[in-house]
Amino acid sequence: MKPFFAPVLFVLAFLTVFSFSTHAQDSEKLLTKAARIHKAAFTVDSHTDTPLNFANKKFNVALDNSEVLSRSCVDFPRMQKGGLDAVFFAVFTSQGPRTAEGNTKIKAKAEAIFDSIYAAVNRNSNISGVATTPEEAYKLVKKNKSVVFIGVENGYPIGNDISNVKHFYDRGARYITLCHTKNNDICTSSNDTANTKGLSDFGVKVVNEMNRLGMMIDISHASDQSFYDVIKLSKAPVIASHSCARALCNNPRNLTDDMLRALAANNGVVQMCILSDYVKKSPPNPERDSARQALRKKYNNFQDLKDEQWEAVNAEWHSIDVKYPQVMATVSDVVDHIDHMVKVAGIDHVGIGTDFDGGGGVSDCKDVSQMGNITLELVKRGYSKKDIEKIWGGNLMRVMHDVAAAGKG
Repeated sequence: MKPFFAPVLFVLAFLTVFSFSTHAQDSEKLLTKAARIHKAAFTVDSHTDTPLNFANKKFNVALDNSEVLSRSCVDFPRMQKGGLDAVFFAVFTSQGPRTAEGNTKIKAKAEAIFDSIYAAVNRNSNISGVATTPEEAYKLVKKNKSVVFIGVENGYPIGNDISNVKHFYDRGARYITLCHTKNNDICTSSNDTANTKGLSDFGVKVVNEMNRLGMMIDISHASDQSFYDVIKLSKAPVIASHSCARALCNNPRNLTDDMLRALAANNGVVQMCILSDYVKKSPPNPERDSARQALRKKYNNFQDLKDEQWEAVNAEWHSIDVKYPQVMATVSDVVDHIDHMVKVAGIDHVGIGTDFDGGGGVSDCKDVSQMGNITLELVKRGYSKKDIEKIWGGNLMRVMHDVAAAGKG
């Protein structure tokens, strides 16, 4: 439970602690209600790429990095400021050669990212802790600590060795995003042109093993066929850790209404991504597109990059954003997607996974300190306290519990 503030301080806390932006027409009653709901909820962001910043010597997860590394989005002080209790740090690896050598190298890289996450938390054990179950997370929050869950983004480090699934589970990962922007040995990707196939024979083994272990299967980034193959095969609920509604933004990374209904029938959850390009299509910006394309070409489409190369990519990508500013989506646009997902899939099957530090962010929620703006918009639209608590973490924690229970069974 977050610290309690006296009623007379709710509005002030709302503005200064949770960094809610307001408009003149917002009533004190509305602000107070939103602040109270946000403070009471167990809040979870199911996907951030914050470990990408750990290689940057300027970055310190225990400090507010908004000044020293302005493009960063998540650190423990800003989590506290934004009222975010828990976050999934992604062990992200870009797709590289599907060879024995490539598999060996990428597994070593994944191990190093795991090490960096544990090192960051252990250095700051007075304010943070790693959790592998909802119950562990709740205990950490009662101690006023920021909770870190771990997910693996891209099954590439599994290679073709099924024992690696259990290895990453034993290291603390509680979901695996089966693929990223390219096909791998598990399944096809939504962003790969050769994506007509779905799960491979090895991918079937991976899904079965994740079910056995009680590990959440993440279908964000997967092709449509991969999605349906997983839904048909999995004996446990499935998640989309950071995806939007394709009906509102026609991008292959987003989920169609039929996919949303299938995920609900599976008793899974879609976590709303706030990466602007997936939320709302921007007006044409050919100079920006050309610069981004050149950057991708320069860094081999971001495949098989070393830590220092990723740091350079992030810096150059940020420079492009500054030089050719994007008309960004807003929190209102984000909640439009949530409205649609709730209408199609139901209130029990929607959550939030920002993709912060991996491109996520909209104009009025650019980092984790501004997360309360989403709650404010939900309150404006008439969502109840119970519904908001489900969206902010209750649904995902239910799925996490159910997946673990199914594995034990």
